[in-house]
Amino acid sequence: MTDFHRLLETLIRGEVDFIVIGGFAATAHGSALVTVDLDIVYGRAPENLVRLAAALEPLSPYLRGAPPGLPFQFDSDTLARSLSFRRVTTAGDVDVLGEASGGGTYEALLPRSEVREVLGLPCRFVHLATPIHLKRAACRPNDLERIAELEALHEEERGAAR
Repeated sequence: MTDFHRLLETLIRGEVDFIVIGGFAATAHGSALVTVDLDIVYGRAPENLVRLAAALEPLSPYLRGAPPGLPFQFDSDTLARSLSFRRVTTAGDVDVLGEASGGGTYEALLPRSEVREVLGLPCRFVHLATPIHLKRAACRPNDLERIAELEALHEEERGAAR
């Protein structure tokens, strides 16, 4: 079971620049979606890579689905050389993405995000329209099934803003 509070608190305390995307972002916007992992897009500035690696290190990040004992180092150099890391940690699963399919980098998503309080923590989440766009771009069958609910929530949100 993923401890979302612990994962988010770890990233916040580590002063990591990140934006929550995916199922947990949809849930923060009112979706009934149940998700089992945390998906984040992180800033790729060298100092943020150092903070991200240091923040997650106490949670023993390991390649999700990899055989036990496979040598792998999760550090700022590794983060700099690649974009996507699916990790299992002692706090649960986290997808650490340098870029989201169809959504771009941290910097590209920043104007399409906002800080919301969730689980008693201030976190940056993508605006509700963005998960819809990201799920369409990913084009995975389970994502396509969830778009209708997200669109209804988005319509409701826009109606309340008028």
